[in-house]
Amino acid sequence: MPDLNDSFHLDLTLHLLVALVAGGLVGLERSFHGRPAGFRTHALVCLASSLLMQLTIYQSAWFPTAEGEAVRLDPTRMAQGVMTGIGFLGAGVIFKEGLSVRGLTTAASIWITAGIGILAGAGFYFAVVLSTALALFTLALFRHIEMRMPSQQFIGHSVRFRRDAVMEEDELRRLLAAHGFRVSQMSYRLDGDTDEFEYRMMLMTYEQANLRRLADTLNGLPTVRQFRLSPTGD
Repeated sequence: MPDLNDSFHLDLTLHLLVALVAGGLVGLERSFHGRPAGFRTHALVCLASSLLMQLTIYQSAWFPTAEGEAVRLDPTRMAQGVMTGIGFLGAGVIFKEGLSVRGLTTAASIWITAGIGILAGAGFYFAVVLSTALALFTLALFRHIEMRMPSQQFIGHSVRFRRDAVMEEDELRRLLAAHGFRVSQMSYRLDGDTDEFEYRMMLMTYEQANLRRLADTLNGLPTVRQFRLSPTGD
């Protein structure tokens, strides 16, 4: 193995420290918002990506060749392997809760953190700083823009009545429309064990406050045995 001088060690340390800081910054934003994959996870992902990239950047340190012998190693294959493998970690933070799918943004942040680590490992420090800043800008500021944008909100809704006191479908639709909801995918279910009739549907509204108003109304109806309102989204 060739001699590794102080310059090599300093350069390697710089690559890894930059990756650790960049990944940690992205992870801090996720930790602040209570996500399971937060500060430590993102820092380690970025550090590991940078560390693996060193194998190709300093390939002469571990793959010496005889004088005059030419051996070509493709550094992009390491980057491809890292990005492919990180998909399994990203998939682990995505989970389905009822009609909601959560963790997509955290999975995307893990994926871009791996990319930042590869850039740090290759020594593209300007790209590291720029991509870290853009990632933080997207995660932090785009959240507020997204919250203020008018958007359709979809809610999975089910409501149960006693079999002998079922609200007519037209009346239920009018009730939902009066609260600012549009109905789609209506289905019906009769539970023979409890002798209850259930409507299931998908609701759409533009106002989050409509959800609470509808819940209060349904809670005040004596014929309603049970209801569920489950917003969808990340």
